Amino acid sequence: MPRKLLLLPPLSACSALRVPRARPAASPAMNAARTGYRVFSANSTAACTELAKRITERLGAELGKSVVYQETNGETRVEIKESVRGQDIFIIQTIPSLYCFRDVNTAVMELLIMAYALKTACARNIIGVIPYFPYSKQSKMRKRGSIVCKLLASMLAKAGLTHIITMDLHQKEIQGFFSFPVDNLRASPFLLQYIQEEIPNYRNAVIVAKSPDAAKRAQSYAERLRLGLAVIHGEAQCTELDMDDGRHSPPMVKNATVHPGLELPLMMAKEKPPITVVGDVGGRIAIIVDDIIDDVESFVAAAEILKERGAYKIYVMATHGILSAEAPRLIEESPIDEVVVTNTVPHELQKLQCPKIKTVDISLILSEAIRRIHNGESMAYLFRNITVDD
Repeated sequence: MPRKLLLLPPLSACSALRVPRARPAASPAMNAARTGYRVFSANSTAACTELAKRITERLGAELGKSVVYQETNGETRVEIKESVRGQDIFIIQTIPSLYCFRDVNTAVMELLIMAYALKTACARNIIGVIPYFPYSKQSKMRKRGSIVCKLLASMLAKAGLTHIITMDLHQKEIQGFFSFPVDNLRASPFLLQYIQEEIPNYRNAVIVAKSPDAAKRAQSYAERLRLGLAVIHGEAQCTELDMDDGRHSPPMVKNATVHPGLELPLMMAKEKPPITVVGDVGGRIAIIVDDIIDDVESFVAAAEILKERGAYKIYVMATHGILSAEAPRLIEESPIDEVVVTNTVPHELQKLQCPKIKTVDISLILSEAIRRIHNGESMAYLFRNITVDD
């Protein structure tokens, strides 16, 4: 039986039947780069937009067009003046001090309203850049109070934020309050660089913690600079750990009935020892480090003690310089030689009143964080050699 030959179609026909190849899926980083991004400032005052302008200059971008103002009845109004559909939006909000004629609650409302406006305008991602996170000191229960920091985290998520960039949270556990990613950057590399470049003979310095609570931060500075460490301890200090934390609530009631046979051990009252300086500061430069400088009475008291112990020059360094109330005057009249803070909080008016206040710019790390998040790159580079105690 003759075999049947299988006739193949001509080459031209085969090319017509060719199945198209599937294109490789684009990576998330490629998609992010295609969508574009915008940087907005959540307030319109000149003092508070300074940091936003520095960041956009480093990014080579323009500040987003928006209007933020207070109406005559006290309400905050936000208007977005350009399309943000499908884009990554970064909102820079600096929390003002009292010298900026705006309060922290106004700044929070500006951030919430702008985030919600961008959400309703179909922005792809909304990232809040909040160098100093407000209400961070209210992150623990105090008697019958509330954990306000947790409330603020929930409000930001509800308003539409999907990510936050901040710096040196007062308590690192605050990151657990959020339901979205939080990048807690560190200002210590910039402050360490300032010590090495701007403080003459810094090798003769000693790092000082003004209370035992700040000892870990001071130890980190001392180890990185290969310097000595001193800790101030005694009755002149008043720390958060000494405040009521809610475990005595409800208060004790006189003649309260106690279950028979139930005898709880009585907690002894705290009694602080006389103030002492653990460590040698005689004939050396004292550098006090902390995360926030708000009311400066405790720093002035620490400087006076260090001066009595023989320190011939005293520096105070911190990330957030709120410097409220009479801080500029108190610093000027104190034995403190220089106060070094970053520009996470605007304090130009305080610097006019007190020339001892110096500023370190941290816009570089914030702009790099924005670039990496938009391009889908790893943030690990910004946390090199950073430990839990930093």
